[in-house]
Amino acid sequence: MELLAPAGTKDAFWAALAGGADAVYCGLGNDFNARRGADNFDDETFATCCRAAHVAGARVFVTFNVVIQDDEMPRALASVARAVRLGADALIVQDWGLAAEAKRRWPEVEVHVSTQANVQDPHGVAWCGQQGFERVTLSRELALDEIAACCATGVECEVFGHGALCFCYSGLCQMSSLRGPRSANRGLCAQPCRLPHTLEDASGRRLGPVSWERGLCPKDALSLSHLAELVDAGAGSLKVEGRMKAPEYVLSVVSAYREAVDAAVGDAKGPVDPDGALYRRLKRAFNRDFTDAYLMGRSGNDMMSYERSNNRGETVGTVMACSASEASVALDAPVGKGDLLEFRPVDAPDTFFCVTAQADAAAGARFACPVRRRVPTGTPVRVLRSQAALDAVSAVEGRAWPRRRPVDVAVRCVLGEPLRVRLSCADGSACAEAVGPVVEAARTKELVEQDVAAHVGRMGETPFEAASMDVELSPGCGMGFSVLHRVRAEAACALVAAIEAPYEERAAAAAAPPSWEVWGEQCAERRTRRAGSARRRVPRDAKDREGALRQAALRAEVCCLAPSPEVAHTAFEAGAGRVYVPGDELLAAPEAFPAGCIPVLDEVCREPDHSRIDPLVVADAPVAVGNVSELALAAERGAAPEVRGCIPVHNRSCVEALEEAGAAAFWLSPELTVAQMAPVCRAASVPVGVTVYGAVRAMTSEHCVLQMADACIHDCVCCRLRERDLYLRNIDDRRLPVRTDRQGRSRIWWDEPADSVPKVRELLLAGVERLLVDATLLDADGAARQVRRAADALTAVAAGEALPAPEPGSTLGHLFSKVD
Repeated sequence: MELLAPAGTKDAFWAALAGGADAVYCGLGNDFNARRGADNFDDETFATCCRAAHVAGARVFVTFNVVIQDDEMPRALASVARAVRLGADALIVQDWGLAAEAKRRWPEVEVHVSTQANVQDPHGVAWCGQQGFERVTLSRELALDEIAACCATGVECEVFGHGALCFCYSGLCQMSSLRGPRSANRGLCAQPCRLPHTLEDASGRRLGPVSWERGLCPKDALSLSHLAELVDAGAGSLKVEGRMKAPEYVLSVVSAYREAVDAAVGDAKGPVDPDGALYRRLKRAFNRDFTDAYLMGRSGNDMMSYERSNNRGETVGTVMACSASEASVALDAPVGKGDLLEFRPVDAPDTFFCVTAQADAAAGARFACPVRRRVPTGTPVRVLRSQAALDAVSAVEGRAWPRRRPVDVAVRCVLGEPLRVRLSCADGSACAEAVGPVVEAARTKELVEQDVAAHVGRMGETPFEAASMDVELSPGCGMGFSVLHRVRAEAACALVAAIEAPYEERAAAAAAPPSWEVWGEQCAERRTRRAGSARRRVPRDAKDREGALRQAALRAEVCCLAPSPEVAHTAFEAGAGRVYVPGDELLAAPEAFPAGCIPVLDEVCREPDHSRIDPLVVADAPVAVGNVSELALAAERGAAPEVRGCIPVHNRSCVEALEEAGAAAFWLSPELTVAQMAPVCRAASVPVGVTVYGAVRAMTSEHCVLQMADACIHDCVCCRLRERDLYLRNIDDRRLPVRTDRQGRSRIWWDEPADSVPKVRELLLAGVERLLVDATLLDADGAARQVRRAADALTAVAAGEALPAPEPGSTLGHLFSKVD
């Protein structure tokens, strides 16, 4: 099982290699990766790090784990080309269009599907394998048995083993972009989930304990005690989160997992952390406390960090007595000189302060520590930052090579023949030989095998260390030790060159990225080859543009997402041409809904969900799908899958890739501007729709938000809380509606409905053909009113009349405001 480490800087990269990482993932530049706030890497630094990794026997993966806007695709492809040329071994990609382009243009480099792509089950994993992707990074929410089922497909799977957990399923979060111009799907998550959110009912009464203020803040993932199980499950890679973390965090965490993984897979399998030293190392790196809930198939309150969202460190003792300047602390764990200690009173946590330990102290000791002010007896003391970790990473940063690679050494020192030193990587991947002067008889002191082994085995400043030594030595020969050193150094240089040679050859042969014009022409050519060709759109430069617009308004269709039979009936009566219904509601009361309703499948599709999802997918019938597993299933069954906005389609290449996979329609993300919709619509040979009115889903979570009320009955179907109108109040004093489904998954909605009905003319000009009223949070009367309002807007466009005014309290969202 590969150990995959994060790096946001060169120092963190060095720390990852020194800690024992088998592979390192990082961002190249600051445009197309999910940690645009990290320092990331320029070309020169990236090339240096790739060289260090490859010589050390590690691989380098580059993150392109964001959605790509249409006008960005040529630049994104140029960035991929640079990564390939500079030494990347694999690309981690979210956008299906960029993934397809990368596979087409640079087949010599692996493409890994990012966790942002929201793949959660064996069906989705297998589909990714069929598309030619070498690895899938699974959703963090999966349990061990689900991971095993995904790995059994034969497609390599990567799992998150340690670090921060997103509250929302990755790739589905729009909370940042709803609060402002920053999008989590574009690499600029503002981490609103770490801010205060409290649960309250319709009257404004707060539910749950007073101290539970961080309703969306999970603890950090920890898999230390489950590594053998992950190996048995078939996990190909264990990922450590942390590209925004400091080098000392990376070194501490990666080195701890290196030791633990080696113990878990070694011949003498035993406890991975028998004395707790590795766990202590992890606790003294940044953490919000730890949880293994998802791995164990749980998602209860024990996985949440409701009280605080910052670093908790390790609790090491308790204040036994305190004056205004000094505290006496009873230690349960050792403290080192220079450690940063936190004193946080239980009854007044906001009055905490930090001090630096002035001396070493052992567990069990009474420790005198200077303080800034008096604190109550019983105040817990934590180590937030370890001086030992800082010292360790400082030592690493000064090295020319972050770690040494084991090599097998063979020396041939035979009279009358040239001296030969051969170095072979212990894994058999590369070898090199250097030749020295002819070996002569000793004039003074005769060489002995121990001397040859000792002097050749001293690898000096090279990036290698001797794993084995084979010396063939003639009796009576002699040679200066300096000659042995020189030939060994030449062999080391030759081995470095041999390791780098394949990458240099690949760089020379790598395809150049296409220009904007060439990429556009290629997209157009492939579009014409697809069945159906291009649909009728409003021409941008037509002489009779208004006439074409009127025709588009007459062709366009008003649709409605109905959460109940009453709303569905009312929507049809109000003029909706298509009515969509959540699959769970259709299954619960199929006879209550009118004929012709289209099932909407969840954006979450894990293996246990198929028993209820699969019956909704029927040949020759439309179905709205929320991830690629459902898309693949619908295509296999001959259904007509409509791609929901939770599968982001932001560029022409993505349109092409998903149409080839069977997409029969697209519903676009609310993070697109109307101008960004236009090239997507023009590229599609199937209908394209947008939501023109309704609440916007901000998050979908496996953890039920209603558990914050501290009244869970562990029976979602019978839960009375689910029947109530409940809200999350955030620091902006917004009240965000919360709904939890029968599976215990919560959806959080923005408090302002999006209303683009007054801008239907612009949507039609962009090429949109279906207008959806999302009535999830509306009653039947409200749904009927909005359906009629959308239909009236189309009539007004066809007649050249004025469009309706915006609804009070609504927002245009990002229709004309681009997200970063």
